[in-house]
Amino acid sequence: MPSSSNIPEREKEYHIKQLEEWKSILSENLPHLSKPQATVLALWSFGMVIIKTCTLTCVSLFMALLLDEKEHTMKQRLREWYCDRKDKKGHKMGEKRTDVDVSSCFVFLLKWIIKRWQSNRIAIALDATSLSLSFTVLTVSVVYRGCAIPVAWTILVGNEKGSWNKEWLRMLQLLKPAVPKDYTVIVMTDRGLYSPKLYKCIRSLGWHPFMRINALGKFQAEGTGYFRAISSFAKKPGTHWQGKGVAFKTKDRRLPCTLLAHWEEGEDEAWFIITDLAPEACESCWYGMRTWIEESFRMIKRGGWQWHRTRMKDPARAERIWLAISVATIWVFSIGGEADASIPMDTLPHMGSGVQPVASRPRRVSVFRRGCILILVSLIRHIPLTFGAFFPEPWSGVPLECCRIST
Repeated sequence: MPSSSNIPEREKEYHIKQLEEWKSILSENLPHLSKPQATVLALWSFGMVIIKTCTLTCVSLFMALLLDEKEHTMKQRLREWYCDRKDKKGHKMGEKRTDVDVSSCFVFLLKWIIKRWQSNRIAIALDATSLSLSFTVLTVSVVYRGCAIPVAWTILVGNEKGSWNKEWLRMLQLLKPAVPKDYTVIVMTDRGLYSPKLYKCIRSLGWHPFMRINALGKFQAEGTGYFRAISSFAKKPGTHWQGKGVAFKTKDRRLPCTLLAHWEEGEDEAWFIITDLAPEACESCWYGMRTWIEESFRMIKRGGWQWHRTRMKDPARAERIWLAISVATIWVFSIGGEADASIPMDTLPHMGSGVQPVASRPRRVSVFRRGCILILVSLIRHIPLTFGAFFPEPWSGVPLECCRIST
């Protein structure tokens, strides 16, 4: 294998220029980072996008070869970026070293997306994922074209007891300043995350909860004067109902809201969703977008960034690696999503009778893969690196069969 010293000087100059272009884009959108922090975050995310892994050994090897630097030097540089200040080289000698404050990045990550978001509606999903017994990751993600982009996260020690609510509330409040007042925002959660406190917090932000609940409670439809079992609003496949009323019979738990009940043909059970939106202003099929966050978790682990290979045990260090993951994902999805949106509908395979909305169309190449390939081609062909735009698929008419939830 040729060493990095054999790289032609002209090739090295091209790669340095492309890296500087990416660093410039990153610094513009994360202006609170110091110059050294932005530089190393650019190295991390640039390397991840090209070789599709977030492991220190592989990213440092690739970047050292690409830039004709010593592998050990590059590895130490990348490693210190996610370390605490006290663990960084030179700290004990009095050098000024700082930690990367991940939470301060959340609002800028969402602003970055919204700045290029081609709609005034955005759907956010809350969910948790785990990595064996090491970590539990609470994520707030923007759902987009069959996947999701993490914009806020909290990493806890695996199996650590305690309420997650305070973390959800903290992250949502940090994100609030990024969203323009004229945007419609729905926040989706699965059954295990529903709580009255979280519902009210979402509303206090001016956003709309869109929360799946268990079928065991009761609901009083507006104008009826009595409570019925929630399960009775969709008793069998092919039935649905939506309307205003009051959820939960116990006086201290009663919640004025809209109930959406839908049991799709072929599914094992119904969806029961509560929201503060008027019945005529929402559709139960929107909730299917929440399942896209599951694809995001697969992308972050085995299907893309290979985070499952990490040997980290410190949640603070892992949160900093997730910042690189988020930045790389934003870049890839801006490029891949823009290209995906430009594919003519008449070139795609026929999906059966009737008119199929954009969201149901099949993808031979995922948005993630398409974005990675386009960026790699730019690198090989010495094309200036760019950043794309986000073209969300239309919500109305999204068929449930393309947004199924695993139960």
